Amino acid sequence: MRRTMLPLALMATATPATAATPAETAIRSSMEASAAGWNAGDLARFMAVYADDAVFVTPKGLLRGKPAIADKYRSSFRGVGNVRGKLSFAFLEMRGLDPAHAILFARWTLTGATTSETGMTTLVFERRGAAWKIISDHSS
Repeated sequence: MRRTMLPLALMATATPATAATPAETAIRSSMEASAAGWNAGDLARFMAVYADDAVFVTPKGLLRGKPAIADKYRSSFRGVGNVRGKLSFAFLEMRGLDPAHAILFARWTLTGATTSETGMTTLVFERRGAAWKIISDHSS
């Protein structure tokens, strides 16, 4: 009897996995589409997730606006991939700040033919119309 009660008790107290919110699903999808753009060498597709007035933190200061951020990346896009390698994300945590804002903590990885680099990113998203856009990017 004890042998059957323990598994039943454990099952009764187990917490079901939390389902992703619509915002989380949309943001993850946007980030995956952005990575696909990077990997295809398509700068416009990679940048589609950024708001026009996004701010990007660099070691030298702030880049303001989507055009300035695109200029930072432009040289590594060749139209048939990205010279820096294949981009992927590991989504670590996402928090809704309010109905129109969310913050994403993720690990990015670039895998090249002979090298690999990885780092962390903190992205603040704002809901603009039906889309979630990056308004702040701090990647290291």
